Amino acid sequence: MASRIEHRSTFSADVATTFDAVASEAALRARLEQIGGDDAELLEFVPAGDGVRYKLRQGISSDKLPSAVRTLHRGDLVVEREQTWKAAGAGYTGTATASVSGVPGEITAKTSLTGEGEQATLVNSGEVKVRIPFVGGKLEGVIAEQVTKLLEREAEFVAKWLAGR
Repeated sequence: MASRIEHRSTFSADVATTFDAVASEAALRARLEQIGGDDAELLEFVPAGDGVRYKLRQGISSDKLPSAVRTLHRGDLVVEREQTWKAAGAGYTGTATASVSGVPGEITAKTSLTGEGEQATLVNSGEVKVRIPFVGGKLEGVIAEQVTKLLEREAEFVAKWLAGR
């Protein structure tokens, strides 16, 4: 069984400006520098016609992990995440996948950025699957909670980026 991830953020900017704050190379590098954790890196950035594809690496120090995770996983966590975005109507849609070092499973999500006038909404909807007998469900819940916290921090970054334009 998988644990769900649902996150919605609203920004005071049009869709194009918000997309730049979410998915431009400059914004991604700045976001990783501020909230990417240990050894954060933009591994790949490929503009693709009417969208973009990128890969990120983010680190989570073991001392910042919940105790439930530390008992199941020794050391720091490394998360590799791939995001694709394509223009869709007046907004963008995409997919995201992520893997966590040493954890058999995956994180998948659908993303959308829509808006009207000077307001844009970013929605992430996905799930975490961990294939470890007996403790996988507990670990899924912890990872889903951590992913949601990360999405909240990323939304805060985007809001600040937009305020500074």
